[in-house]
Amino acid sequence: MRWTHFPLHPETPDSGLSLEELFRGRGYEIEAMKQRMSGLMAEENLPYGNRSHTYNSRLAQELSKWGETFPEGEALNLKLFEAYFVEGQNLAEPEVLLDVAEAAGLSRVVAEGVISERLFRNAVDADWSRAHELGVTGVPTFVSGNQGLVGAQNYEALEQLIQTSV
Repeated sequence: MRWTHFPLHPETPDSGLSLEELFRGRGYEIEAMKQRMSGLMAEENLPYGNRSHTYNSRLAQELSKWGETFPEGEALNLKLFEAYFVEGQNLAEPEVLLDVAEAAGLSRVVAEGVISERLFRNAVDADWSRAHELGVTGVPTFVSGNQGLVGAQNYEALEQLIQTSV
């Protein structure tokens, strides 16, 4: 399995947008969307908070890409998930990212250099290009062979994807 980062809402300012602002004029029922996601997360015993905002995730993606070079990378991704989806933290803020990296067992000092020097910018750019080439339009998207599934999926659906693409 390989993580590929994707620019879901790259135009989002670092200060974030309320979900109402993000989805204004698109006909989405925000509370219904939140309830659906909460139910899906509960089915998988995953924590999920009552998120009210979205934030620019570009720096978080760069930090995650750096984290993939360490065994703690998976822990970093889980901590980033919790910070965003459970605690509603702004992942565009370097201090938040440094706290998350440290909580995942990675060096805060090195993480600060990774963020300030944008050391993984090109790697994330390459991921964004790959996601575009694959036709990814939402997250998560699971790709196996030439087939993909968009959105949170149960185990059976993922198993079917893999079996039919072999």
